Amino acid sequence: MNLHEQLKSLGEGTATTYRYDAPDAGLLEAFPSPFAKPELNPVGCTGTLHIECPEFTSLCPMTGQPDFATIVIDYQPSLLCVESKSLKLYLGSFRMHGEFHEACVNRICNDLVKLLDPVWLTVRGQFTPRGGIPFWPTAEYRR
Repeated sequence: MNLHEQLKSLGEGTATTYRYDAPDAGLLEAFPSPFAKPELNPVGCTGTLHIECPEFTSLCPMTGQPDFATIVIDYQPSLLCVESKSLKLYLGSFRMHGEFHEACVNRICNDLVKLLDPVWLTVRGQFTPRGGIPFWPTAEYRR
């Protein structure tokens, strides 16, 4: 069986459906980590992943104004890795959702931990300045 057979968002010939109205963890998909497969990792290397998503947007829940950020995700997978297209669709689902920066970052961290059960995971939101003040909240998970 192909490691990626179960992925829905990455399928050939499948039209991509975009949702922007509410964050939806159901969009996230995972595949088996190559670090956890002995046939792909015969000497037992430990790996980490660093992901930067520079096009994150959400809305301020008070003013409705758009907020822009780079979401930075660092993690050490256990058995699963997040599939990148599903992550893009998931992050895009925040676009028209009103939530404070800290809450967005915390939600992303919690949703990824539930999906992946990683060894550790950090999510940082590098939000552009609002009123001259940049907010860069960070949520962390450690086993």
